[in-house]
Amino acid sequence: MAVTSEPGSAGASSTVEPGAAEHAAEHPGADPGAVGSWLAERLDDPRWRASTLSPIGAGRSNLTYRVQSEAGAVVLRRPPVGEVAATAHDMGRERRVITALAGTPVPVPRVLAWSDGGPPVDAPCFVMELVEGVVPLGELPPGWATTEAERGRAATALITTLAQLHAVDPAAVGLADFGRPDGFMARQVRRWSTNWEMARSAGLDFDDATIADLTRLAESLAADVPTSQRDTIVHGDYRIDNCLFDRADPGRVTAVLDWEMSTLGDPMADLGLMLVYWHQAVETPAWEAASYIATPTALPGFPTRAEVVEAYAASTGLDMAPLPWYVAFGAFKLAVVLAGILARVRAGMVPASMAAGLEGSAAPLVTLGLHVLTEGLA
Repeated sequence: MAVTSEPGSAGASSTVEPGAAEHAAEHPGADPGAVGSWLAERLDDPRWRASTLSPIGAGRSNLTYRVQSEAGAVVLRRPPVGEVAATAHDMGRERRVITALAGTPVPVPRVLAWSDGGPPVDAPCFVMELVEGVVPLGELPPGWATTEAERGRAATALITTLAQLHAVDPAAVGLADFGRPDGFMARQVRRWSTNWEMARSAGLDFDDATIADLTRLAESLAADVPTSQRDTIVHGDYRIDNCLFDRADPGRVTAVLDWEMSTLGDPMADLGLMLVYWHQAVETPAWEAASYIATPTALPGFPTRAEVVEAYAASTGLDMAPLPWYVAFGAFKLAVVLAGILARVRAGMVPASMAAGLEGSAAPLVTLGLHVLTEGLA
């Protein structure tokens, strides 16, 4: 499976190639003719004019396309189609952080071109180089990480890369003003509480118990926000399938993807959310019920959540005592994110297929958050 190249700069009018209307219907938000003409100008190569586009990933958040031509292949990123929260889908921020991290131990694609709006997609976008690699989804690709040792090395690479991200000095890479670390987690609780109200106002049906439990979880989180131990660059959605791994060497991450929620803040938020995504072979009922996002981490060779925590703590020196709060916040945030996806589907902003498997996901995630606050990570 191949992924990731990043996009580029504002510009002149595009010439639509024959058949573009049909392609535009197949790929909402990206017209191959317009993209090809724009790339031909931006990359100074007319071969880009005859480009094809193919979607990468589920497209539940920012939209990603592989752009292919005789000149090669790159990756295009743009926000979702329709009205969205600008802070959650800021192409300029995503492009900026990827550019800043080039040359650090954190592997990222190289940005090739960008647009702040207008052509080629009538929205901010950027194009990046295509980085070849494997995205570990629910089922691993045949022949990749076939042994327990290889899967263990993949997990080690994932954890090490997160620790390396959290070790980068934001000021040293030009990101001193990339966010406001003071009060970060308190603002996050407020932000996702507001997003929850927006999802409800979109007409989604939630039972009274789910609404009451989510309100109780939000209030509990707001009442006991931990003091941040360190201010770092935060990815915002760090998980195994937001990383590319070397096809020949599962123990090497070739690129970290999907930086749309990145900012400066508390690194424990990244760890907490990653643990919500992390499934184990043996789960307690609260964790089992909340396992809505497919992941390969329950396969033999992947560490348990406790082992992930131990490895991250050893790499960063951070105190893991307040971790249950961050995991509970991760469950709360994911519940609201998935509710937002369902709301966009309900509004007709994205295809119904993007909600596949997500119906009913809020209640178990909220239950998990409340469970972790009172019982810890067990």
